[in-house]
Amino acid sequence: MKTKILILLSILPLFAAAQAPNFTISGKIGNLNKPAMIYLDYENGTEDSTVLVNGTFHFEGHVSEITAARISLGHNGEGKHLSIYKGGDNIYPYFSNENIIITSKDSLINARVTGSKTFNEYAAYNKAIGGSIMEIDRIFNNEFNSGTLEQRKDTNFIKALDVKFRKAIADRTIKQIQFAKDHPDSFFGLVAIEESAGSKMNVAIVEPIYNAFTPELRATSLGKDIAQRINAAHAIGVGDPAPLFTLNNTNGKPISLADLKGKIVLIDFWASWCEPCRAESPNLKIQYKLYKDKGFEIISVSVDNDRKSWLKAISDDALPWIQVSDLKAFKSEAVRSYGIGGVPSFFLIDRDGKIIANTNLQGASLNKKLAEIFK
Repeated sequence: MKTKILILLSILPLFAAAQAPNFTISGKIGNLNKPAMIYLDYENGTEDSTVLVNGTFHFEGHVSEITAARISLGHNGEGKHLSIYKGGDNIYPYFSNENIIITSKDSLINARVTGSKTFNEYAAYNKAIGGSIMEIDRIFNNEFNSGTLEQRKDTNFIKALDVKFRKAIADRTIKQIQFAKDHPDSFFGLVAIEESAGSKMNVAIVEPIYNAFTPELRATSLGKDIAQRINAAHAIGVGDPAPLFTLNNTNGKPISLADLKGKIVLIDFWASWCEPCRAESPNLKIQYKLYKDKGFEIISVSVDNDRKSWLKAISDDALPWIQVSDLKAFKSEAVRSYGIGGVPSFFLIDRDGKIIANTNLQGASLNKKLAEIFK
């Protein structure tokens, strides 16, 4: 009898695992056929894909908690890494172990998502804050494209759009902070904190809100990430020693920040897919040429997770300074040590390895700062 009990106990974990809830994501989009592909990219870097057959697709698996993802449709077998500005057809859902159904006549952007309580909660959150960042981007991108050719070349037209866009983002941020305050028991309260924090976190605002969240939410992966960013932000103020890191360059050679001591160093956190990052490159090239012989160095830390995309961007933009990455995106310890939540993000380090600036380090502001240092 004892032997039978031991056998039963030994198979119970297997039985429990077999009964663990899974998710399914399935749907139909028009009448697309091969080579149309649909891609599922999890926030942890895991990727999956499948070919559409008569417009239908199906994914299944298991997640341990609410998970962010990107679902991309390549109408001609391509498009996985295209942004909305370049015709990408993407949605960015949060989901858990549910049966999710996606249907649309023609595209993911216009799709209807059903069967997911988590997705519905995310939609309600976006409605409360005035729309997702992708929706706001899309509105202003469409407004730019609807302008005449003359308008799109007019700097005043572009500046007016930029001011309008920044106000929309600022208004959204205020709503996100209020949402987080009002929903300390909601996972999307944490999402509101993370999204509103931007590339660099204001701990004076964020920390007391975060501390009001339930222990269960603070114990989630997102909750732990926010806690780590708060801790990092306390340690990377002006005057603090810059956190040291060692990462491989494009040839696989380890490069250490410590080796650059004695130089004025600009740490540039960027990614191949980040258009604002790459738009800054021409100015960085000018500044690098001006000051490299006076003890100025740039070390660009990529938050890419795809080596080919990283190398292609470096080659296409002809970037002459140090390029490093461990291709772990925002999970990289080097990135996390600086509390980075978005790119571009810059830190200026003095010859003793201390942070001398961590804001307003783009365009004319950077140029002015460097001119003061190297006058």
